[in-house]
Amino acid sequence: MTSTSSRTKAELIEQCMSVGALKFGTFTLKSGRISPYFFNAGLLCTGPILSSVANAYADTIYDALSAPHNPLPAFDVLFGPAYKGIPFAATTSIALHTRHGMNVGFAYDRKEVKDHGEGGQVIGVSLEGKKVVVLDDVMTSGKAIRGAIDIVRKHGGEVVGVVQLLNREEVGQDGVSSTVVEVQQLLGGNPVNSVLRMRDLMAWLESVGRKEELEGMKVYWEKYGLKD
Repeated sequence: MTSTSSRTKAELIEQCMSVGALKFGTFTLKSGRISPYFFNAGLLCTGPILSSVANAYADTIYDALSAPHNPLPAFDVLFGPAYKGIPFAATTSIALHTRHGMNVGFAYDRKEVKDHGEGGQVIGVSLEGKKVVVLDDVMTSGKAIRGAIDIVRKHGGEVVGVVQLLNREEVGQDGVSSTVVEVQQLLGGNPVNSVLRMRDLMAWLESVGRKEELEGMKVYWEKYGLKD
């Protein structure tokens, strides 16, 4: 059994930084918040980093299936929302097979419905009657993940879980709610898991002695962090 250990998380964080996908500094988010870090999954586009991301997704999924609290239900298909989710779904289905002996299909959607050739909005294995796990990069407002859930349901599938690459662990604009909790409720209580969390980034910063960036993260956490 392979789990997403602290060492694995640290290596993934460092790899994300090496390709510019994860940056620490000062960034204005769409929400208007001034964030001390920024994550752009669109830059996870080399063989080595995609392999690491897929392995981390696969290990997180495998562990979640046997979690003691609210485990991820058994499923048939990984769904990768266009466009960033497409390579994640494809490579994670391979990693689940090679690392854990699991056989799951993958599917993804088109932004524009095609009316020629094979046509349709969804490509890959059929979603009809299937249990589906949606892969996401980062949730902010939750608009994208809600759209993906709607597409899966429209095509006859049942979304039994979501796995995101990074959980920012933030409260919503009202200072109370959480997009993750809202999506979990939308799934009837089924889990929303994550490979990395904001607190993992903070732990890494502390471990490598990057005190200034860590202090910025702590200030942001105190203001916007979702407290347990």
